[in-house]
Amino acid sequence: MKLKEIFINYSPEPILNLSITIYNTYMYKIRHSNEYGYYRNYYKNADNLNKIDLQTEIEKKKSKFFEYIKTHSSWYKYYNFENISLMNVLNKQDILNHLNEIKTINEKDGLVSLTGGTTGASMKVIYTKSDMQERFAILDHFRARHGYELGKKTAWFSGKNLISDKDIKKGICSHYDFINKIRFYSTFHINERSFDTYWKSLNSFKPEFIVGFPSSVYELCKMADSKELHLTHKVKVFFPTAETVLPEHREVINRVMGCKLVDQYASSEGAPFILECEAGNMHIHPLTGIFEVVNEDMQPAQEGEILVTSFITHGTPLVRYRIGDRIKLGSNSQICDCGSLFPIVEKIEGRSTDYILSPTHGKVNLGNISNSTKNVNGIIKFQVIQNFLDRVQVLIVTNDRFNIIEQDKFVAALQERLGLQIDISIENVNDIPTEKSGKFRIVKNLLGK
Repeated sequence: MKLKEIFINYSPEPILNLSITIYNTYMYKIRHSNEYGYYRNYYKNADNLNKIDLQTEIEKKKSKFFEYIKTHSSWYKYYNFENISLMNVLNKQDILNHLNEIKTINEKDGLVSLTGGTTGASMKVIYTKSDMQERFAILDHFRARHGYELGKKTAWFSGKNLISDKDIKKGICSHYDFINKIRFYSTFHINERSFDTYWKSLNSFKPEFIVGFPSSVYELCKMADSKELHLTHKVKVFFPTAETVLPEHREVINRVMGCKLVDQYASSEGAPFILECEAGNMHIHPLTGIFEVVNEDMQPAQEGEILVTSFITHGTPLVRYRIGDRIKLGSNSQICDCGSLFPIVEKIEGRSTDYILSPTHGKVNLGNISNSTKNVNGIIKFQVIQNFLDRVQVLIVTNDRFNIIEQDKFVAALQERLGLQIDISIENVNDIPTEKSGKFRIVKNLLGK
């Protein structure tokens, strides 16, 4: 058993809470010291720049970033940055195999970030402390526009595995940072058996805000919704992280938690930011980097896979990095009611592997598949797994409202989306595990793996 597991399994709850509080406060000081204050003001002022000043600032940030990495990274030493669309694409495998050539600093001089490895091996990148402080300044400014400040009671659902099975049996599903008033909930133990523990804790804690994986919060809300339960108090805002937000997430979470959902896109590797405004539109933040949208032939497109160049990755530079996500851009002529000049993103489709390949319907994306449960009673969660072109395995977790009639409706909805040439195998299970990252995947396309 690893030292961390021993500590979690055998330490009394007050000791764990104290340890989490000390660690979280220590990390807060690192992330919010030195240049953090400068960047908070910088991004606050950037919201009000006119078109000419904004473009001038973008060019300044881009030029400084490219000059820095050309000087400090042996990988980019001989690159010509005059037209980045002609540069080679940076793949995940490049970072895994050539980190020493790409990075500009050593681990001891920076801050290490590990990706979750949802679609493969976990990957390590190194941030400069300035990059980390800038990223948190952007996030904090964004959340502050929607009412959040550190110190307000927050329920956090992320991939930190701080709860043991013993804790769940004792009615404990979270640990508490009592200085910053953040309660960290496990995303690894949410199921029908533990529902009452989570529900009692949330009603007792009464968070003003919720942050974390939308799939985890949605799963909890779906169970509450099936029991016609609502929180006894109203949460102000849910800030989702790390996953694609689906329409049903917004609908069910709003109904059960009584809050609006305000989305943002970034990544553990350091991708630029896409942030939701007060008018409900998603905006690329052009001062954080460049999003290139490309089709399957790697040509510019309005909708497709993204290559990201992030101005906030001086430690491990990302230039034309193939992150594996897809977006659809809004029209260039579209003007947002919020008044922002930042480009609008019409849709974030999530990872490029989050689809089922159909012989008749082509790529059926996550959003379409997730809609299969509309008007179907009794399904708590499901997962579609594809190992072969002509068949899929569908795991479902259900309650007593699910019967053969509801199953037929569900299968018919899937067939409508996947086509009749795909055989659909339904398997009712007690639970569907999350990934090692703590995230839950509705679609697992394993073709070719």
